[in-house]
Amino acid sequence: LEMYNRNQVLICRELKEGGMALISIDSGRGGEAVRGLADTLEMPLISLTAPLYPQDPPNFFEVSIRPSPAELLADFIIHKQWREVIVLTDGEHSGVSLPWLWHHLHRKSNSSTRAQLLELPKDSTKFNEFLRNFNLRRSNYTNRILIDTTSSSRQQRFLAAVRTAQFSQANYHYVVANFDFLPYDVEMFQNGNINISGFQLISKESRAYWNLKKHLKKLDDNFINNYDDVDVTLAHDAMLVAWHGFARCLASNDSLFHGTFRHGRFFNRGYPGIYCDPLSDRVHPARPFASFEHGRTVTKALRGLSIDAKDGTLTGTIEFDRFGHRKNYDVSVIDLVSNTKATFNSKEILAWRQGMGFFANRTVAQHTRKAMENRNSNVVRVATVWVAPFVMTKRECADPNNRTECEGNNKYEGYCIDLLKLLADRIEGFNFEVYLGEKTGSKLPDGSWDGMMGDLLTGRADVAVASLTINQERERVVDFSKPFMTTGISIMIKKPDKQEFSVFSFMQPLSTEIWMYIIFAYIGVSVVIFLVSRFSPYEWRVEETARGGFTISNDFSVYNCLWFTLAAFMQQGTDILPRSISGRIASSAWWFFTMIIVSSYTANLAAFLTLEKMQAPIESVEDLAKQTKIKYGIQGGGSTASFFKYSSVQIYQRMWRYMESQVPSVFVSSYAEGIERVRSHKGRYAFLLEATANEYENTRKPCDTMKVGANLNSIGYGVATPFGSDWKDHINLAILALQERGELKKLENKWWYDRGQCDQGITVVTCLNDGSSQCLSIRGVHNYDLRFTILRFTVIFGKFLRFTIFWVVNRKFS
Repeated sequence: LEMYNRNQVLICRELKEGGMALISIDSGRGGEAVRGLADTLEMPLISLTAPLYPQDPPNFFEVSIRPSPAELLADFIIHKQWREVIVLTDGEHSGVSLPWLWHHLHRKSNSSTRAQLLELPKDSTKFNEFLRNFNLRRSNYTNRILIDTTSSSRQQRFLAAVRTAQFSQANYHYVVANFDFLPYDVEMFQNGNINISGFQLISKESRAYWNLKKHLKKLDDNFINNYDDVDVTLAHDAMLVAWHGFARCLASNDSLFHGTFRHGRFFNRGYPGIYCDPLSDRVHPARPFASFEHGRTVTKALRGLSIDAKDGTLTGTIEFDRFGHRKNYDVSVIDLVSNTKATFNSKEILAWRQGMGFFANRTVAQHTRKAMENRNSNVVRVATVWVAPFVMTKRECADPNNRTECEGNNKYEGYCIDLLKLLADRIEGFNFEVYLGEKTGSKLPDGSWDGMMGDLLTGRADVAVASLTINQERERVVDFSKPFMTTGISIMIKKPDKQEFSVFSFMQPLSTEIWMYIIFAYIGVSVVIFLVSRFSPYEWRVEETARGGFTISNDFSVYNCLWFTLAAFMQQGTDILPRSISGRIASSAWWFFTMIIVSSYTANLAAFLTLEKMQAPIESVEDLAKQTKIKYGIQGGGSTASFFKYSSVQIYQRMWRYMESQVPSVFVSSYAEGIERVRSHKGRYAFLLEATANEYENTRKPCDTMKVGANLNSIGYGVATPFGSDWKDHINLAILALQERGELKKLENKWWYDRGQCDQGITVVTCLNDGSSQCLSIRGVHNYDLRFTILRFTVIFGKFLRFTIFWVVNRKFS
């Protein structure tokens, strides 16, 4: 009663402000309150709950956007020819209406069907105990069980209990009796030998569905966790129904609401707002009770709607019958049926339409274990595709005359060919035969696959080895081995021009400030030594002159002090040394200082002579995204495009919007076109591609591209086999052994780096983290000519001074 009153108060408060339609999700007493108000006030009501009775609701103003599963369950029971079902419900608010179920069963079939109704425990931790007790009573019977839970979380817990039940369930068949059979549920029972069926009103692979979830997660991260997926999509479609309903009203009469909105306020029958209790309006005490004047018109427009996915709906076609119930909607029925001779359940998808029944079905995959002895040959057929350096045709085999040495596997080479040879050495009986396919394979609209994936599913190939990415969609139809190589999306740019070196580039190991400090220290120490030698008696000595007289001299003149200090800095000796204690202390301090400076300079110079700086325009994907000077693009329609288009990371979303908006387009049709664009655009274009292709291309002539930054994601390449293949476990063990022995790393080095066409193999670029956007790469010997230039000019300058002094002295004495 409290809930009933609270909902009424909230709704009446909104109606005063101008509400023109109601949307209700509550199926309990709160829902009854909303229905009562809608009926009394003639207010259009869009209900997100399913009707419980054949002619329910009697309310003219209500339309129910959630269909009842009763008719679908009736057709499914008739399709399976079941004569008895057990309904496990959560009680009062369950979605399955037994009266309506029997109504459809009696209308469509003359056979009788019995039902037993059992209530599930309120505490979901007791589901396992409930199933054990149920099995004790029903283990000798054929059990057709309809699971009807009130929430997706309880459904998940019950299915988990079914999956882990410690008893045989060969005579059980479970049916999830709502429209929220998740892809996770399908995966959970794919290989469990348990019969289970479920219904999907919405396509969980729909991009529009994932875009809605992404948008709601941005608004409120907890929103998705608090509501079931079906409730969210139905609420989305309810808003569309309301919008299209009012649009239809205005299309038929554009002046319908002219008197309803005045001066920014909502009016109904001449009074502002709609009051549930007219007496509560103190401004207009004479207000009579009045229902919504346009309620019947809007309701008729809602019931006459016909919209579908082209209009943005997520639950398919939305139409209503004369009772306001959904009609002509489609449901996918996923039927997983176990087979005692198979390792995996067979998965069949049935298409069902309200009013028509089942009209199509297809088997997605028969996941049966194939006995190897039934094959016509002991040769393992291996499908692959031509991608350098994974699989290539040998150069000598390009000659059509050289056929004797280029038959079968001998005409191919590459990383995958060597990997197959290593696998054959470790796996007994793995005699393989390679054939080239056109592409790796993608899923077609009818659910089948082309390329190598299609060959695996049809049995043409036993194994697929290539640069085949392991992803969720492929994992659903084939088995993958452990990854034999990991990669990710990376950035390729043109190598920046190498930094020009001047004659004074030898000064670059130390900053300009350090050089200035050294010069000032040099002058200062020279002055100190000069002053000390002048005031110390130990630095003066008496010398006899040539005429027999005596003179007092001091070796530490200004020039000699500067020379002594310079010689110490250059790690050289002189003919003069200080004799006074103070002079020796000053000299020792200078020697210690020069030792530290020279050691630091030598270390920096060694690195500087080995590595050269290149001004990299970008260092990471963040740098690429926040600038517009360098355009960037990807291969259109591939896995890289899907990564950016459907990523939930904000920076990748921004990059995708930027790439889509560029004119001319930055998308390319192939890796070769993208790499050529990087080379021809003179550093104004960056290409995002898988790191394996990036690193390989960087070792190819003309050696003018390079990889920058870390990989954007992490993906793996694996060996694919059909479900149940005997080779899967053997290949897994062999790949793990090859990883432990380092054989896979050797293969990678062999095909990527050892056979590189560039002088230095792969370009190793180390970017500095000091914000200077500078990178280091291996320096060539050609830069040493600058040092010889300095020596040459210095020697010439010395000769010039010698001749100048000689000329001056000669003139003086002449």
